[in-house]
Parts: sequence; C-alpha cells; structure tokens
Amino acid sequence: MSIFSKTAAVAAACVIILTGCGAGSGEVVSTGDDQQRSGRKLLTPAPSAPTAPSVWERKVVPFEVRDGEGTPYEFPFLGGINVPRTQLVDIDADGDLDLFLQEYTGLLMYFENTGTAAESRYTFVTDAYMDLDIGEWYRIVDLDQDGDYDILAEKRFSHIRYFENTGSAQAAQFDATLYALKDTDGEELFSDRQNIPNVTDIDCDGKLDLFVGRVDGTIYRYEAGGTDNQGMPQFALVTTRFEDIEIIGEIQVGASLHGANTMAFADYDGDGDEDLFWGDFFESGLLLIENSGSCNAPALQNEPVRFPRNAPIRTSGYNAPAVGDLDNDGDPDMIVGVLGGAFNPSTTGADNLFLLRHAEGRDFEVVTERFLYGIDLGTESIPSLADTDGDGDLDLYVTNKIDPVDGRRSLMYYFENQGTPVQPSFQLVDTLYFGESYHAAPTFGDLDRDGDLDMIIGTWTKGMMLVRNNGTPSAPEFVLENDEFLKLTRGSNATPRLVDIDADGDLDLFAGESSGDINFYANIGTPEKADFSFVSDKYADVDAGRRSFIEFADLDGDGDQDMIVSRDKGAPLLLRNNGSSDFPNFEADGMLSFETPEFSTVSLTDLDADGDLDVVAGATGGGLFYFEGN
Repeated sequence: MSIFSKTAAVAAACVIILTGCGAGSGEVVSTGDDQQRSGRKLLTPAPSAPTAPSVWERKVVPFEVRDGEGTPYEFPFLGGINVPRTQLVDIDADGDLDLFLQEYTGLLMYFENTGTAAESRYTFVTDAYMDLDIGEWYRIVDLDQDGDYDILAEKRFSHIRYFENTGSAQAAQFDATLYALKDTDGEELFSDRQNIPNVTDIDCDGKLDLFVGRVDGTIYRYEAGGTDNQGMPQFALVTTRFEDIEIIGEIQVGASLHGANTMAFADYDGDGDEDLFWGDFFESGLLLIENSGSCNAPALQNEPVRFPRNAPIRTSGYNAPAVGDLDNDGDPDMIVGVLGGAFNPSTTGADNLFLLRHAEGRDFEVVTERFLYGIDLGTESIPSLADTDGDGDLDLYVTNKIDPVDGRRSLMYYFENQGTPVQPSFQLVDTLYFGESYHAAPTFGDLDRDGDLDMIIGTWTKGMMLVRNNGTPSAPEFVLENDEFLKLTRGSNATPRLVDIDADGDLDLFAGESSGDINFYANIGTPEKADFSFVSDKYADVDAGRRSFIEFADLDGDGDQDMIVSRDKGAPLLLRNNGSSDFPNFEADGMLSFETPEFSTVSLTDLDADGDLDVVAGATGGGLFYFEGN
C-alpha cells in the first residue's frame, strides 16, 4: 500500500504539454479537477471549529499556486523531487509515451500521457503504481517478448525481481509473486542495489540482453537463454567485461574511483545501432560511449565523452537518463534525472530533472531542469500557515533545510494567499532570510499583543530565534531580534510550535527535536510580553523515534487542543487531549489515517473553510503534499 493515502490513485491531475517546437514550460490544460475548482460554489465558513475528517484525499492540484513570475506550477503539491529515476514507455499501447518516476524506495509514480504522440500531455495518476514494491530501482521491458511490458526491479537485497504482465498491452496487470530472475544454472542474478541495469537486444539476434553495471565500473552481459520449469525467463552469462568497458570517475584521490551507476541504450545518432549512456556517482556529467559498429556487430570500444557533445550537462553527479521520442518527430529526446553523487547533491535538490530536446544533427539542447514543475525548494521542507497580512485568509510560508544556491543558510518562501478563505490561490511574493542557519522551522504568534504575528524560528544547531514583526497586521516587517532566543537542553533541529495550551490568554511554546522527544516551555509572562520558562524536555513521555515535529488541532471538537507529532518515518502520531482546554492531559491514541514520506512536517488547518481539517505537509523532496479533508 502507498505510504500516502489510500486514495492516492484518484489524486487530482495536472498536465504538461510537450510539442514538437520544444516548449518546456508547457500549457496548463483544464482537467476534471480544474473544472471542479472553477465551478465550485463559495461556502460559508463553518460556525464551529473544524474537526478531523474520516478520509484525507491526496491531491496534487487542489488549487492554483504560482511562482514568483506568476506562472502556475503544473504539479504544485507533487512533493518535490530529489532522486528521480524515470522511464518513458507506452504502458497502455495507445501510441504515446507515458512517464514513470521513482523517488522513494519501493514506490513507482505513474504519469499517464493523456495527449498524443506528437503533443505529449502528462497527467499525474498515482504515487504507487499498482502497489508494486520495486525496491531501489525498476526497468520496464517486454522480458518474455509476448507483446506487453513486464517490470524488473530490485529484490531485496541486490537481486533482480521479475513482475510478469499477466494482463495485456492495453491493460497491464502484474503478478506480485516474488519471482527472482535467475541465470541458466538456476542461481539468482546479482545486481548491486545502488546500480540500475538495462535490457536491450544489443546484437539484433532476437534475444534480449541484460546488462548489469558493477561498482568497479565494468558491465556484465547476459543473454536470454530459455525458461525454467515455471516458465520464467532465464539468462546466460556472456561476459563479465562487456566490450572491455571500465568507467573511472572524474574524481581521483590517490586511486581511481568507481561508483554507483545507471545506464541506458539508445540509437541517439540514427545510424541503426544502439549507443550506451552511463551515469556514475563520481562523474558530474552524463557519459556517452558511441557504437561504431552495426546492429548485428556492435562495437563500443570508443572513449566515453560527455553528453550532449555540443553542451555537456554538469550536475552533482549520478545522472540517470531515459530516452524517448517525446514529440514524434522521429529522433530521440531525453529526460535525465540527477540522483546526486560526489559533487554536493544539495546543489541539485531542486533542479534535477532535465529535458533534453534533440536539435540539429547530434546536438541536444536543455529545455528545462525542472521537467515536472512544482514547488521544490531543495530538501526537507517545512510549511506553516498564518494570516500574516490580515486579509482573513491563510498565507503559506515554506522553509528548506539548505538553500541549493548557498549552502550556508536556509530560506523561507512566502506564498501570499490571493484567493479567499474558501477558495485559496497562492503566489510566491517574497523570500526571507534570517542569518546563517540550517533547517529553519517557523511558528507564528502575537508575542507582544500589538495585533500582528511574530515568529519563533527553530534551527538545526542554534536552538530558536526570535523574529519580531515591526510592521502592521496588514503589512508585516519581520526583523531578527535574537538569534539564540532559546536553546534546547540537548539535541538539535528545534521545531517550535506556539499554542495557548492552558487557556490563560498567552502563548506557550513546544518544540520537537532530532531525538524525537518534545520540549515544553510555559509562558509565565503576559500576553503583552512573553516569557518562556523551561518545564520539560520529555513532555508527556512522547518518543516519536526521530525528528519530532509538533502540530496542534482540535481533532474531536471537544474544545481543547490535541497534539499531532510527525516523525522520520510512518504516519503522524496522535496524542488525544483527554483533559480540558486549561488542564491538558495527552494520551497516545494511535496514528492519523494517512502516511507521509520520510521526515514529514504536517500542518493541519481548514484551508477551504468547509468545516474539516486539511493537511499541508513538507517532506524530504523539498516540496509539499496536500491532503484534502473529506
């Protein structure tokens, strides 16, 4: 089952159009969800406090969100991408290329091409394609050559799993039985789990060849060799040094370095034979080994060159190519996912999915570095919602762990809600910066009763900062007042949350941390002048495991604040307040009914004023997830 909600497969769709002219930004096309938004009746805000819904539905495009230039994000709540492993394949045999992408271990995302072969239009369908557990990698290929696509994936740990397509070319259905791909001696085939192999008929003899890259930079070649007694395909080892290829990374410290690798075969130059593309952990570019032979007699002894030849891409390393004709013009285009290697992966936390369009001759041009355009701030995002401009709707603030451009800081992005309380619409209007610190985690509250919202910002190492609002309720002006306002008693990664937990009229302070414990500071001051006094660093004996992040909401409508604790893995923990609004008593009460990716940070609020709580969550990928209360 998906780590997201059980309704992930019906998530709201968003589309990109790709045409032969090579426009990378694309055109947003109306979908059923767009029509739902545009035709939605304005709702009167619920008179009572919103409560927890029975179902949260994952949506990628619940409403419009625009970048700083006013361009709508095509996939605003996709969640961000850090390690995209893509493949282009016509999985439904309708004549156009669909898109698959792996971001998380075991899960395969699917984007259906709802356009045409010449005008591709990608629509998000699901985070977990057919609930297949694909381990660390996948390859979609017609392995049994029966006319439909099968899937190879990692069988934990470092073997090859075979999902046979028992459906058809038009309606795939995969057998989830744990089949291991074997050689002709009946032994399971080994493939280092950090490497991504490939399958093609390299010598045009009608038999598929399986290529497995090794961490020493060499390639094993196998060839299809019949089936076993269960009818499963088997492969015979041909050589442990295919074409004598040995890739050595560009970084050499004392000794030559080999690393994790991925490969793809494609006839990029149209000469009738397949060339080899190689991405390596210790190589900042994408390498091409050109086939100087023929289809029947391949020869790949040429020196690797960086690709594209006319303008090689340079990234943080470990580049994973996927080749396909995206505009049906008869020549190949390429999508390159940057998995991040030896060249500071934080720099490609956001710009890591390249579209390379085939140009003239052997030339390619980079159309975009963000092929699936959504909110993506790098790594480990944290959302906060607050009405900082006093217009009656909630604005959105999102921080990242590390700025991809300047690795000495974390940034805060301000998306103003330019819609209404019942129909939000956000645009990025400002980027805030409060000194050299990592993993800024803001919480908002009026700490001096001047009518506007101030901030306390948690950081990775400095504890918590105080940021005073010296503006007005409608025009905030945030100024750093104290960069070490409060320190954790131990640990790091403070994630504060302001709430009046004892109903005395002033805001108290809770803070999660890297250990999974919860810190509590009581406000012994006044509403006009907050004074936080340390009470406990193991509040309510909560242990979230690692990386606790706290949120408060009245989930059951009983007038007091319940506690929700996000953590490094798994669904957020629920601590029910079985006390009262002035004497809280938190008791563990299971988990919320949805799961989020690793290192999630969940914020609950009624974003569309329909009477139930919605969820905005940050996660490892640097983007946002949205779950609409139903």
